[in-house]
Amino acid sequence: MTASAEQSTPALVAQKRVPEFFIAGHAKCGTTALYAMLRRHPQIYMPSLKEPRFFATDLRYPDPPLHSRLPDTYEEYLALFEDAGADQLLGEASPMYLWSRDAATNIAAVQPAARIIAILREPASFLHSLHNHWLVHHVETEKDFRKAISLESVRREGQQVPRYSYWPQALLYSDHVRYVEQLRRYEERFSREQILVLIYDDFRRDNEATVRQVLRFLDLDYRAPVHVMEANTTKKRVRAMRLDAVIRDIYTGKSPWARTVNTALKSLTSERVRTKTLPSLRRRLVYGEPQAADERFALELRRRFKDEVVALSEYLDRDLVGLWGYEELG
Repeated sequence: MTASAEQSTPALVAQKRVPEFFIAGHAKCGTTALYAMLRRHPQIYMPSLKEPRFFATDLRYPDPPLHSRLPDTYEEYLALFEDAGADQLLGEASPMYLWSRDAATNIAAVQPAARIIAILREPASFLHSLHNHWLVHHVETEKDFRKAISLESVRREGQQVPRYSYWPQALLYSDHVRYVEQLRRYEERFSREQILVLIYDDFRRDNEATVRQVLRFLDLDYRAPVHVMEANTTKKRVRAMRLDAVIRDIYTGKSPWARTVNTALKSLTSERVRTKTLPSLRRRLVYGEPQAADERFALELRRRFKDEVVALSEYLDRDLVGLWGYEELG
């Protein structure tokens, strides 16, 4: 955590409540749907800011996007939970906590009794979905999934990183699927009884049953009504990267010509046009339906990550090799 957060932690912990459970990840595995369903439960309080990300101190944005509302200090973080009822369990959902090397240690330092919830997905489909997610959110600019994966080694050296990517670390795709390593970081800080590992396939098949499993894990009333929601899936892709980049330049005003156009737009259009009409036009021009996975490349990725899936199966004592079809790879 930041120096200011570390200095203020003892006094604040004595005065304010710290979350008792954390949805630690991964992204594109149903964490949004799980968060939305859990926060409807009367015994749970989760803040409207879905991803505070405060404890992932190693994954802070080097160049935060303009819309970022993340808490900078421990005081700001704890303030997210001030409206909770005295009888409610506090929780938050930050999918990068599982990927982070620091989050487990930071969470344990302030809440050693925390319950940790992880959701894991078959690696090839997970990375394909994640790649499209990064394209939509302007972290990635390489539309070709195969090429984006191949760039990982040079990007690890700081080369060929997209000019306006505010989060280059996220483009190291293989780091996201080191599942056993990630789970062991939490097992070093928490007992196995404090960690619940869910499988994305189960959640997609029956998310109500999965939510009730989580409620039992949290020792809450699992018989309460559950509002069923679809696990978060990628609903769009960027199809016009150059146009998207031009529009982003105008919105952010990061160059003289962009600032000139931005100023002209403000003088020639109403606020309604800028906040409703233009964004709607941008969505129609820039985005399209998600691109289907390249089955040949998906097979290559499955072979690449087979050892990880075998290790995860052994670690969880569950046949994920069979569930995800990895036994057919030889």
